[in-house]
Amino acid sequence: MSGGTPHAARPFHRRRGLVVLSIVIIIVLVLITIHVLGGKKERPGTPPQVVSTAAARLGDMPEVLDELGTVTPIATVNVLPQLSGYLTQVGYQEGQDVAQGQFLAQIDPRQYEIDKQQAQAQLAKDQASLAQARADLARFTQLNQQKSIAEQTFADQQFTVKQDEAAVQADRASIAQFDLDLTYCHITAPIAGRVGLRLVDPGNYVTQSTSPGIVTITQMKPTTVQFTIPQNSLAKVLERFHGQDKLNVTAFNSDNSKQVGTGSLYALGNQMATGTGTVSLRASFPNDDETLYPNEFVNIRLLVDTLHQAVLVPTPAVLSGAPGDYVYLVNADQSVSVHKVTLGPSDGKDTVILAGLTAGQAVVTDGMDRLSDGAKIRLAGAKSAQGAGIPARASSAGDAPRKGGRHAHGAAPSTQAS
Repeated sequence: MSGGTPHAARPFHRRRGLVVLSIVIIIVLVLITIHVLGGKKERPGTPPQVVSTAAARLGDMPEVLDELGTVTPIATVNVLPQLSGYLTQVGYQEGQDVAQGQFLAQIDPRQYEIDKQQAQAQLAKDQASLAQARADLARFTQLNQQKSIAEQTFADQQFTVKQDEAAVQADRASIAQFDLDLTYCHITAPIAGRVGLRLVDPGNYVTQSTSPGIVTITQMKPTTVQFTIPQNSLAKVLERFHGQDKLNVTAFNSDNSKQVGTGSLYALGNQMATGTGTVSLRASFPNDDETLYPNEFVNIRLLVDTLHQAVLVPTPAVLSGAPGDYVYLVNADQSVSVHKVTLGPSDGKDTVILAGLTAGQAVVTDGMDRLSDGAKIRLAGAKSAQGAGIPARASSAGDAPRKGGRHAHGAAPSTQAS
């Protein structure tokens, strides 16, 4: 009997091990199930995204064209000598403002004075010959009436008088030419403006139309700025321009950091540049302070029109992507939805919404980098609604956003974080 006991105990121990193993497996499965189900119940939802919002509003939006322009003086004159001679005097200082008719330079006039004296002497000689011919013609006329001379002699004397009269006229023309040459020796400013650097010094021999000339004069004020606009914008500019509306033009320096002048559009080019699809325009500026310098590059802002009572949103609220142009619209349940819009002109700060929004609707302006359609949001700065200088309790952190959210939807203009 005692020898069979170990063999009988083996099945019992084996069954007990299987039971224990089964119990352990069941307990593990139960714990896993409880953990999974309990974790789903206790797992917190996705926290709301902190954003800033602003309300669409009605306002005026100027419709402008920003272009690159060049300051183009109304008049730039390169003063050239009109005859040859030695330059004896220069009567201006470099960079000086000169008036029209002011003395600039003098060419040696002595040779032209001598030529004039010779022409005057020739005139006196020809006048004497004319007087003699006329006296002879008077005598021949009497003889011809008496039939005392041949008819041919009388006719020849008439032609002689006409020749002498023509010679006198030629002499007078020569004297007038030498008077003009003497005037050309005394060079004056043809326009009012500012002279540049001196191009030739006294003592040099200059010739007619010699290059580079005597001096260059540029009119500083008023001045113009020439710029181009694309052909797609030409129709609206033409409509306003031909409608006798004054189109205001503002000039800024090359980096757009400073306004350097205001003027108005006064001329349009008569043809389109086929290579670029642009047309040239010119605006006039008083330039009283002479901040617009000839041939300077400036940035031009042409005011074409002003949209009145347009729907405006802050420019950062407008996004572009697969849906096209869109904004994140704030819903009543403090969630956002992707809302397609049609954009109008923008001034950098605000953008016109032509379609897709109405005034008063709130849109997200900041914090939209992790937003998606239907995402929950919390307004930035909502905790400060409890009072300035009083810190919010940790337990109220969840309530403050809800209050801020309802306030944002009800009074949207005040939801923009300061």
